Amino acid sequence: MARYTRMQALNAMYETGLVVIFNHAEIEVVKNVAYACADGGARLLEFTHRGTFAQEIFSELEKYVSRGIPQLILGAGSITEPHTAAHYINNGANFIVSPILNPEISKVCNRRKVAYSPGCGTLSEISQAEELGAEIVKIFPGREVGGPNFVRSVKLPCPWTSIMPTGGVDPTEDSLREWFSAGVTCVGLGSGVITKEALDSKDYKEITKRVKEAVEIITRVKSEIIA
Repeated sequence: MARYTRMQALNAMYETGLVVIFNHAEIEVVKNVAYACADGGARLLEFTHRGTFAQEIFSELEKYVSRGIPQLILGAGSITEPHTAAHYINNGANFIVSPILNPEISKVCNRRKVAYSPGCGTLSEISQAEELGAEIVKIFPGREVGGPNFVRSVKLPCPWTSIMPTGGVDPTEDSLREWFSAGVTCVGLGSGVITKEALDSKDYKEITKRVKEAVEIITRVKSEIIA
């Protein structure tokens, strides 16, 4: 069962503007990365459903997070089937993210009042996702779909749409400013903050540093845009 309500998870996305995306096959590495992300100021961590036994790793991670890092909101990503979404929800997922739009996943998440962010590549898909109850839609792959210009184009006729791009977002001032200026609600960041080099060397302080820098940039950019 989710530790956070749907609205609490969504509000954290709105407030922080960041979902960190990660996957690894070793539970001790995953635990250390989760702690490093939280230490850097991240509130949301999306553990992607990739690789053998990913569900078991997630289950152990949620147990660890609930005891030691309760402020971290853990969700599951790369979900493409409703039964997989149900499994992760039963193991404590506080939100579900998908690279595709699947109405059956929407039903599972809505039934359990868990936030669902489906992947969309057209305005028609975004509209359908919102009709199914998606509060924040994911555009994926963000750069290939059209980047910040796509977001601007969507927001013109549909200013109520809340968008989270994944893919094509870098943890730099220029990239984050361009995306948030275009009108995104939050962004998904993965290898830009959790680098292969840091993982290979188990340099978790480097991950904390990168996450903290991204959080600070997003906070500053968002405040300047609102002002």
